[in-house]
Amino acid sequence: MKIFKLPILKSLWTQKPLYRTFHGHSKLLASDVYSQYQAVRRGEQEIPKYFNFASDVLDKWTEIEKAGKRPSNSAFWWISGKGEEVKWSFEELGFLSRKVANVLTKVCGLQKGDRIIVVLPRIPEWWLVNVACMRAGIVLIPGTTQLSAKDILYRLQASKAKCIITDDTVAPAVDSVASESQFLKNKLIVSKGSREGWLNFSELYKNQSADHSCAKTRIEDSVNIFFTSGTTGSPKMTEHSQGSLASMHASASALSSSPVYWLDLTPSDVIWNIADTGWILTSLTSVFDAWVFGSCIFVHQLPQIESATILNTLCRFPIDTLVGVPTFYRMLVQNDLSSYKFMNLKHCMSGGEPLNPEVMEKWKSQTGLDIHEVYGQTETGIICSVFKGMKIKPGSMGKAAPLFDVQVVDKNANILPPGQQGEIAVRSKPIRPLGLFSEYIDNPKKTAESERGDFYVTGDRGTMDEDGYFWFIGRDDDIIISSGYRIGPFEVESALMEHPAVAEAAVVSSPDPLRGEVVKAFVVLSAAFSSSDREHLACELQEHVKKTTAPYKYPRKVEFVQQMPKTITGKIKRHELRNKEWGRM
Repeated sequence: MKIFKLPILKSLWTQKPLYRTFHGHSKLLASDVYSQYQAVRRGEQEIPKYFNFASDVLDKWTEIEKAGKRPSNSAFWWISGKGEEVKWSFEELGFLSRKVANVLTKVCGLQKGDRIIVVLPRIPEWWLVNVACMRAGIVLIPGTTQLSAKDILYRLQASKAKCIITDDTVAPAVDSVASESQFLKNKLIVSKGSREGWLNFSELYKNQSADHSCAKTRIEDSVNIFFTSGTTGSPKMTEHSQGSLASMHASASALSSSPVYWLDLTPSDVIWNIADTGWILTSLTSVFDAWVFGSCIFVHQLPQIESATILNTLCRFPIDTLVGVPTFYRMLVQNDLSSYKFMNLKHCMSGGEPLNPEVMEKWKSQTGLDIHEVYGQTETGIICSVFKGMKIKPGSMGKAAPLFDVQVVDKNANILPPGQQGEIAVRSKPIRPLGLFSEYIDNPKKTAESERGDFYVTGDRGTMDEDGYFWFIGRDDDIIISSGYRIGPFEVESALMEHPAVAEAAVVSSPDPLRGEVVKAFVVLSAAFSSSDREHLACELQEHVKKTTAPYKYPRKVEFVQQMPKTITGKIKRHELRNKEWGRM
C-alpha cells in the first residue's frame, strides 16, 4: 500500500508497517488505576491528586511500543478520501503534539488553565491539538464546523477563550465577530495559505522544538468544555476534568478482559467513529477511550456523509469496530449490503438516540453483525451499553457501564422497581463517579438542578427490566435529538423571531424515518405577511435559521398556524404541540 502524506506535515513522520494481528495485550496501564478507583469507592484510599492523560497513558504506550510489546499497527490512521494518508505511532504522536504544545505556550503565550476553542473538521491537526492541550494543561473547547458567526461569538464571550484554531472555511465567520471578543488574543488557521490577522498553525508547529515538559495537572483540573443545548436559554458550558474524561476510562479499561466495557478493544484493533469533532462522542471514542487500550484510531475526513464512501471504506480498510449514530445505520441499510464484503469488521455500535429494531434486524440479516447500542450524555459520557457477548434486546440501550450506579428514580429520588417508568439517574453521592462532569460553568443554578437527592438526573425518562436492561422512553424536557445532534428549541425559536414575518414561534420534535426526529416549527405570521406565499416563506425562514445559527438546527418542517395553544409557559405550549405531532393527544 502506498502511503501519502499531507504536504504541510510530510517531513514529520515515517511510514509504519501495516496492520497485523496481536494477541495477549497488556493490561498494565489500567489495572493500577482501576484498583485504586475501587479502593476510593470503598473509602480505603483518597482520590489521587494528579493525573494527565498525555503523560500517564499516551507516553506509557510510547514506552511499551519502543520496547516492542505493542503490535506494529499505528496509533492514528487518517485518510482524506482523495489519496492522502497519514499514519502515526504513539511515539510520533508524542513528538508532534509536543511541538504543538510549544506553539500554544511559547508563541501564543497560553498558560495552564487557559481556554482554547477548536473548530476543525476531521483532519489530523484536530488530534494533535487535543493532545497538545493535555500536555500544556490548556482547556480545549471543541465546536462543530457548522457553527455560525453568532454561535462562535457566544462561545468566545461565554468561555473567555484566549485562542481559537480553525480552517479557511470558518475563519471568515470568526473575523466577523473577533472585534467583539475582548478575551481573544490569538487566531490560528490550519491552511496551506495565509490570512491577514491569523497565525499559520502548520508553519508554526513544523518549526517548533519537540522538547516540552508535560504540565502537572490535578485530577479535578479541567480538560474539556462542551457546549450543550438546553430547553431554555443559550447552550450551557459543561466542564469535564482530567478525572472524568481521562482517568475514568483508564480505570474502566481494566475490566476489558470480560465483556463489561462499552469499548472492548485491544492494541491490535482499529476503531472508526463517524461522529462530528464537535461532540463528546468523538472525544471519548476517538481520543480517550480508544487510546487507553492502545488501539488504532481510524479517521476518514468525510466532507460529506455518503453511504457508498462509508461502505467502500469498510471494504478497503481493516476496521474492527464501527461507531455511529442511528441515522448513519438507517442510511446504510437502504443499500444492498450483501454486495459489500467488509475487510475486518467485527463490532458495531450506535449511540445518540434509540435505534429502530427493524434497522438492527436488516443490518444483521445482510452483514451478519449485531448493532450494540450505547447511551450517555455530554454530562456523563457512556453510562449504559450492550456489551460484547451480552444478549441483545432490540430497543434496549443495555446495562449500566462499570463504575456507574444507574437507576430509574421518581421525582423524590426514590429508586423505582423494574418496569416502572421514571427518570434515568446516576448515583453521585456519597462518592461522585469520576465519569460525571464537574459543573455547568458560571451556572450554579443549573448545576444544582441536575442533582436530586443522591443522584444526578439525566432528564431522560426510561425503565429498567428485571434483567437490569434499560429502556429509553423520551426526554423529560423539550430537547430535540436529530441524527445524534442535541437541539434546544429556544435557540431555533429565537432565530425565527428575528425574522419580520414571524409573530410567534414554537419548535418541537417531529418523527422522521431517517433521522429519528427532526425540528418542526409552528409559526404564527405577522399581519404584514399574512397573505404571503406559504411555500416560499417556509423556505425563506429555513434559510434564515441556517444563517442565524448552526445549519443542523434549522426546521426541516414548517407549519403555519392561526394561533398557538393558550398556555402560560413555552414549555407547556411545546408539550401540547409535540404530543399532537407525535399523535399522543
